[in-house]
Amino acid sequence: MTPEFVDTNVLLYAYDPSAEGRHDLARQLVGRLGRTRSGVISVQVLQEFYVSVTRKVAVPATPVQAQNRLEELARWPAHSPRPADVVAAARLAEESMLSFWDAMIVRSAAQMQCPVLWSEDLNDGQIVSGVQIRNPFSSSSVM
Repeated sequence: MTPEFVDTNVLLYAYDPSAEGRHDLARQLVGRLGRTRSGVISVQVLQEFYVSVTRKVAVPATPVQAQNRLEELARWPAHSPRPADVVAAARLAEESMLSFWDAMIVRSAAQMQCPVLWSEDLNDGQIVSGVQIRNPFSSSSVM
């Protein structure tokens, strides 16, 4: 199966029932990627997910609930950025006019050889560093 990178926001929607319509779409996507073992994340995504799911959603998860979810997600292949990745992301941010954190996500997806990055934070259909951004909540995206 072709690896597909998942950004933090998609994971949050998958685990946050208050996310309304996005919750079901994100759950379907994350479920498919889990079943087919094609989901890929990064250490950054795990970190952002924990902070956000325990503090930034309508009904925050308890630390234990969040840790359980992290254990599930930690089974997915994950990119652990090296110092050279940070430097490359800084350059990518400048060249592509992305935030540094978005550039780190794109860099991780590229390093993990993912042709697709699922995120709502970037432009749907945009290709950066050989990675196509797909918004799972866009009417044009097919999951």
